[in-house]
This record gives sequence, C-alpha cells and structure tokens, in this order.
Amino acid sequence: MLKGKCGCGAVTYHMKTEPMFVHCCHCSECQRQTGSSYVLNAIIEADRVEFEGPVSENEFPTPSGKGQIVTRCKECGVAIFSAYMIRLGKLRYVRVGTLDDPDQCRPDVQIFTSSKQAWVPLSNDIPSFHDFYKFNEVWPQLALDRLEAAVG
Repeated sequence: MLKGKCGCGAVTYHMKTEPMFVHCCHCSECQRQTGSSYVLNAIIEADRVEFEGPVSENEFPTPSGKGQIVTRCKECGVAIFSAYMIRLGKLRYVRVGTLDDPDQCRPDVQIFTSSKQAWVPLSNDIPSFHDFYKFNEVWPQLALDRLEAAVG
C-alpha cells in the first residue's frame, strides 16, 4: 500500500492499489502550479485513494482547456492530488512527491516535453511525447481495462 502526506502532516492518504500509470508532465501550467520544472502524477481510480485531514480545492487551467481541481492541505497548502474536469470524481492524479517513498512510482511516460525547461534532461528509457499520446498506444492493457472500468 502506498502512503503519503502533505508537508505539515495534517493530511494523510493511502492508495489501496498501485496506480494505473504515472505521468511526468512538463507542461507550462504544471510548472506554474507547482513552482517546479515538472510534476509527477500517479493516476489511480478515485475510490482507491483514501485520505484524512483538512483540504481545500482550487480550479486551475490545463493545456487542454478543460481545467482541473487541485486538492491541497488546508493548513500548509501542499497539493496532494488533482482531478481533471473531464473525468471529475472518477480519477485522482496523486502528486508522487507527497508519497512517503516516491521511488515506488517511477514515471511511465514524459509528456508535454515541448514546453520542458531546456536544462531538464529526458530519460531515454522513458517514452517521451512532444504533447500528449494515444492511451491505447502507450498504456498496458491491464491499465486500460482499469481506466475503462473507472470512466466508462
């Protein structure tokens, strides 16, 4: 079971299963929202993530134009996970950096590399995409089956 928490520890969570897929996103919105060069998101069904503690939610834009809701600790403001508006309530994108052991969620793909910082190297052993990709060309079948079951 993967466990994590916010910066101050007021919000804790655990994932009941492994995530379906992990993105390393280099889009300019993720950079702005995290104050970092990229963000790692572990994609998992919303009902497989349990959390406790005071949270707040904020809506932010995305490159797709559809937006996302970011859930943060109400005390320290650290982003714990997000949900994209198109699949709101079905999936959570858990911020890998908030895991107790982030090494357990190695990225499966690097996306929006067209807007990555020039000094950030890309790993040759992780598939990279200028923008996004087609799910059925990248995700393993088991993950696709879980995705289909979650979002219909």
